[in-house]
Amino acid sequence: MPVVSIRHLTAYRYRNPVALGEHRMMLRPRESYDQRLLSAELSITPEPSVLRNVHDVFGNCVSIARFAGRTDRLAVESRMTLEHSPEPAFADFDGEAYSASLPFAYSPEDLPDLARSMERQHPDPTGELEAWARRFMRRAGPTSLRTLLSDMTHAIHDGFTYGTRLSGAPQAPLETLALGTGSCRDFAMLMIEAVRSLGLAARFVSGYVYSSSHKAGRAGGGHTHAWVRVFLPSCGWVEFDPTNGIVGNADLVRVAIARDPRQAVPLHGTWTGLPADYLGMDVEVEVSVEACADAQPAPLQRVAQGR
Repeated sequence: MPVVSIRHLTAYRYRNPVALGEHRMMLRPRESYDQRLLSAELSITPEPSVLRNVHDVFGNCVSIARFAGRTDRLAVESRMTLEHSPEPAFADFDGEAYSASLPFAYSPEDLPDLARSMERQHPDPTGELEAWARRFMRRAGPTSLRTLLSDMTHAIHDGFTYGTRLSGAPQAPLETLALGTGSCRDFAMLMIEAVRSLGLAARFVSGYVYSSSHKAGRAGGGHTHAWVRVFLPSCGWVEFDPTNGIVGNADLVRVAIARDPRQAVPLHGTWTGLPADYLGMDVEVEVSVEACADAQPAPLQRVAQGR
């Protein structure tokens, strides 16, 4: 069982002291049967006048800070340690493999709660994205959901070029499809919209990726990472990382889950001052993994970015 330690520092720099508005932070991993938080510390400089913690509509942990006075720097540092025990993506109950297939429909009990996660968010006027998604379906007979989703995950990983882009909204899925390149959040949105076009419920996941072996690190390591979860009958929410070709949640530490990526931003807030006062932002993320019984210690994944 890997024990994962994460340090995430974000620092904003200003030419002159500015007044800070409210800041919302989504940095605390979600606790579940597969990840158990051992410790969590949040340090903020300058010290907030008010700091409170809430759960948003998806059950994500959100820290909300308010400030008094002015400052020329804001630094938010999160340090977390957790046990991570991923399980197989497709559970095998009583020796029977997961066998749901398309076409299918969610149960009347589940459908009202899944409906918003089934709605497409990007235009596809000529049906190009839907046609791409249907390439993974069999020409005749039912299509295994397990096979379709696994094939789509690996197709994005094998057929698209990964490129780090640390700011800005995700590309439109049609743009990613046309360019053949993108960041982890671009690939996540491409897959989310593709499976939604087939009538499946999908959500955006933000968190961290690590390497549980001594082999080369995962793409997207060294900063926050994004992937997909799809709701499947019997299995529940199953995770897919098209950036790394991961089916299931191996090496993926879940922090925030949302219907739209704009609902899962790790840190955002406001400040008041002159436009020229803003000098930039620096981000450092370190992820380390303790030795496991069947693996060597993973190398430290680190990046220091300024922009």
